[in-house]
Amino acid sequence: MNINCLLVDDEPASREILEKYIRDCPFLHLSGSCKNAFEAAEQLNQSAVQLLFLDINMPKLSGLGFYKSLVNPPDVIFTTAYPEYAVEGFEVEAVDYLLKPFSFERFLKAVNKVQQKYQQNTKQEPTSIILRADKKLHRVKTDTIYYLEALGDYVKVHCREKTVVVHTTLQNLLNDLPDDRMVRVHKSFAIARDKIEWIEGNQIHILDAKIPIGKTYKTVFMQAINDKH
Repeated sequence: MNINCLLVDDEPASREILEKYIRDCPFLHLSGSCKNAFEAAEQLNQSAVQLLFLDINMPKLSGLGFYKSLVNPPDVIFTTAYPEYAVEGFEVEAVDYLLKPFSFERFLKAVNKVQQKYQQNTKQEPTSIILRADKKLHRVKTDTIYYLEALGDYVKVHCREKTVVVHTTLQNLLNDLPDDRMVRVHKSFAIARDKIEWIEGNQIHILDAKIPIGKTYKTVFMQAINDKH
């Protein structure tokens, strides 16, 4: 499903960047772009919005004050150049808090949280994640991921039909995936529990690979396998 979002920011340059990020994200639809809270209130009355990108520091009425005034507020991702507002943002259960200037990768991490929430509430849709690699956005169904392999500042996402190389850390990627899908078995590897072919000694056989089980991860891994069954 597409997530209808509304952008509210008094700075034209910030709106332009966010508009581009939203256009580049396949599951987001920009319902409107507003320069203040009053325009946003009017827009919310006219269309169904599931997600707000809301600047906190705006004239007359702050983004935080505006959000608190809403009766049935949509999910919100706050954006601001002032880190001191972060605590207040999370007090209203914001999905995330983006400190300007932020990269597309950081933006993508935030919106993936919203997508996963809606996928969990919509059983008809397969759970998936958007990954940026080779200057493209790849939609990858999480149940097609076999294992993750860390290589320095990159992670190889191994699926049966393809491998996607993402510029991130293994832990950051694990944070974006459903908790019950993957388990870390080594400092450089995490595997999908339901894709294991067999375990021999300290090696997991999955696809055509032999994944080592690190000593510090073995107990947690074996517990995860037992819990699964």
